Amino acid sequence: MSENKLNQILVVEDDAEQRQLICDILSASQFYVKSADCVEQAIVLAKTHHFDVIFSDWKLGELSGLELLNYIRKNYPDTGFVIATAYGTINHAVEALQLGADDYLPKPFKRQELLLTIDKALKAKTLRRENKALSAQLSEQKKLVGLVGKTPSMQAVYQRIEKISTTNATVLILGESGTGKELAARALHENSPRHQQPFIAINCGAIAASIAEAELFGAEKGAYTGANSTKIGRFEAANKGTIFLDEIGELSPSLQAHLLRFLQEGTITRLGSNQETSLDVRVIAATHRNLEQDVKQGKFREDLFYRLNVVPIKMPPLRERQQDIALLADHFIQLHARQHNCQPPQLNADLYRQLFEYHWPGNVRELSNRIERFVLLQDQKELTDSFHQSVDIDQELPDFKLPAKSFNWENFERHCLSQALKMHQGNRTKAAKYLKMSYKAFLYRLEKYEITNN
Repeated sequence: MSENKLNQILVVEDDAEQRQLICDILSASQFYVKSADCVEQAIVLAKTHHFDVIFSDWKLGELSGLELLNYIRKNYPDTGFVIATAYGTINHAVEALQLGADDYLPKPFKRQELLLTIDKALKAKTLRRENKALSAQLSEQKKLVGLVGKTPSMQAVYQRIEKISTTNATVLILGESGTGKELAARALHENSPRHQQPFIAINCGAIAASIAEAELFGAEKGAYTGANSTKIGRFEAANKGTIFLDEIGELSPSLQAHLLRFLQEGTITRLGSNQETSLDVRVIAATHRNLEQDVKQGKFREDLFYRLNVVPIKMPPLRERQQDIALLADHFIQLHARQHNCQPPQLNADLYRQLFEYHWPGNVRELSNRIERFVLLQDQKELTDSFHQSVDIDQELPDFKLPAKSFNWENFERHCLSQALKMHQGNRTKAAKYLKMSYKAFLYRLEKYEITNN
């Protein structure tokens, strides 16, 4: 039974002697107690104080405890509520429970009965709050559509998604293959006012050049050989919703011009037509390429790049968010076990260690693939196969000979680490890869020798 002084109870009873008796019992049981003699006074107190439980008599002058119950459930739905019914009137008790009371107490009642009903109402209040928090968590997780991670780099992604999802801003999602760029795009859509409208995803590198314009922007009947009817393009299909252009760097110069016009004017023209069609479509693009470099080399339109890059989101590679590896592995085990109706296998400490130390060139997609195979075959070797084959043991060593005199190995190692960082402009990931070291081991050595990027 609860004995927490922080639990605050409001007693609503119009009989002064009875009200004082109830308050004394509850105060003696370490509750903080306030009282009211009518519904109106109780409502005033509820507006200015936080109460964990309200204990109310049924009959309160012209009004009843039901009016107070209705008000509390409408305005403070988590608050516990117990109603006392005179002479054990069962009809009143049933009506109160149907309207949301946590319990009822027939008069006359004993001290222990009063405390038990208060304790029950406190537990019901706690359960409601926990359920609400769980529902909010599940709703938020659903909106993130598969994005998993707690590292600062992923928290930055979540924060940016939260800030811009409710806008119509064009977004450019950057990151290596397999980092979850489409998941981020779907999260943006699901958190937006457009979430009940279409989400159309297109891989720009997978569309044949000969049909790309018709595929994206539509075509009139007879516009090309085989066009036997009017074709609705992907942009029209996404009207009022979101279009996701994956691998935007693969778009041909001609289609880049069409896309630029849409971003500027909000209109498209079907192939074979002179009539413009206005559309309301939010554009989210993604690429693993360095578009700024492509712009400098003339491979991508500069004006289109700036139109797309209104709000960039950088998806971090898995090797830079190692703290998330265990979380992701556990997530994928449960996900694929449900998907394939399999018993979820367990990862031991050694397997977790190997997952942490692997470089993950395929990022989250590779981890998901390996875990799925592990779930299906229940074979640890399938999970860690080729983890250690990425190091080329036959690579030629640098032209270096040990000096005749002894030398300080740690100074030499510090020198090599610093030079590797300098060669790669301070990029730790590239420096670690250059030295054929795991990213974690590289960071450990940088910390050991107190080496910064400067």
